Amino acid sequence: MSPKHVVYKKLSRDKSVGVYMARRDFVDHCDFVDPVDGVVVIDPVQLKGRKVYVMLSCTFVYGRPDVDVMGVHFRRDLFMVTRQVYPELQDKEQLTHTRIQRQLLRKLGDNAYPFFFEFPDNLPCSVALQPGPSDVGKKCAVEFEVKAFCGDVQDEKMNKQSSVRLSIRKVQFSPEDRKVVPVAETTFEFLMSDKPLHVKMSMSKETFYHGEPIEVHVEINNSSSRNIKDISVSVEQVTNVVLYSNDKYVKSVAKEESSDSVPSGTSLKKIYTLYPLLTHNKERRGLALDGRLKHEDTNLASSSIVKQEVLKEVQGMLVSYKMVLRMIASGDVSLELPFKLIDVDDMVFEDFKRSYLKGVVFGDDDESPTEA
Repeated sequence: MSPKHVVYKKLSRDKSVGVYMARRDFVDHCDFVDPVDGVVVIDPVQLKGRKVYVMLSCTFVYGRPDVDVMGVHFRRDLFMVTRQVYPELQDKEQLTHTRIQRQLLRKLGDNAYPFFFEFPDNLPCSVALQPGPSDVGKKCAVEFEVKAFCGDVQDEKMNKQSSVRLSIRKVQFSPEDRKVVPVAETTFEFLMSDKPLHVKMSMSKETFYHGEPIEVHVEINNSSSRNIKDISVSVEQVTNVVLYSNDKYVKSVAKEESSDSVPSGTSLKKIYTLYPLLTHNKERRGLALDGRLKHEDTNLASSSIVKQEVLKEVQGMLVSYKMVLRMIASGDVSLELPFKLIDVDDMVFEDFKRSYLKGVVFGDDDESPTEA
């Protein structure tokens, strides 16, 4: 018995248009991004001669949507492209690129029409700051959405009764590079001490996946006259909101505090293991998360990977991670080591044809899964 595909569908309130998509997450593989594909079903009687369009948009939002006052609500479209799907401007075969599209077209009949978009190279991935208990209705996020709507022309005001909005996510993936071994080391000099304190921190690789334990190797050679104590290691998430106000949030998402000490004239070599997981930080306000879809869980935000030629301001929010080693030596001593935390590319879909990606003519979130 062959496995069934879960397909997400949503119909407009007046049943004039509906959207069917085989997935909600689209992976940025660094050198290319999965294209957005699906099928729109129309009811010619309900349309009453109107056209049907599909839009792919990326938006940065801040604040509450019901309050539009400077400093309280801010919204900017980072990307938006619209294409007409009915009456079709191209033959269905030209816009049918995947096996699931072909299956849906056969299953849904003559009133089903395929759509296909590709992401430009400069778009950020989905990310949202986790709100606090008192932040009802507020958000700070980069969001992606597919909309299908009816109208005489594509620029007219969208009618909620005859439109569909389906949230999607663009998630970051980057393959491991075992050749890059992150290392940070430094030497601390103290007053009234002839010899220094040497500290080294390293990890086996630069890229880790969500849910994977992170081991950090710590070496401390204490030749100084100071006694080292209260050693701790933590993973810190750094989020820069570069588009709206240059706000910066630094949050510890995993921490190991130890009673380890390094008396004067001794050394320490130890491996600490940390688990940066959202499940341990559910109530932490201001944490950056991978874009959240309704009724579905998510992860801590993946590290932002920005191409050199792309303006950082266009990304909305930039997320990075660092391992921080702290200790007391008659004062605070610390050492930092950056690394990447990203999504696991464990989703299996049909490969699309690269030849289809160029030259394409562009012209309330309560989805229920259905099977096709």
